[in-house]
Amino acid sequence: MSSSRDADRISSVQQTLDILHEMSQLLNTQLDKETLTTCVRMIESGVNPEALAAVIQELRRENGRLVLQQDANAR
Repeated sequence: MSSSRDADRISSVQQTLDILHEMSQLLNTQLDKETLTTCVRMIESGVNPEALAAVIQELRRENGRLVLQQDANAR
């Protein structure tokens, strides 16, 4: 019986993550399913969602700067 409940729980979690991923795509967050899952787990562990969003935005900005810098150095 426990395995049936576990299977139901896993199915429910997967369905929830699928819905979150669809919403994420509609909102154009550019988060893949794995990254989104990691973010959800972090939030469930107590990470402040706004702080997490700010970190993700800063990482994207920094990545953009690095890409531009690499392009400039390649010329």
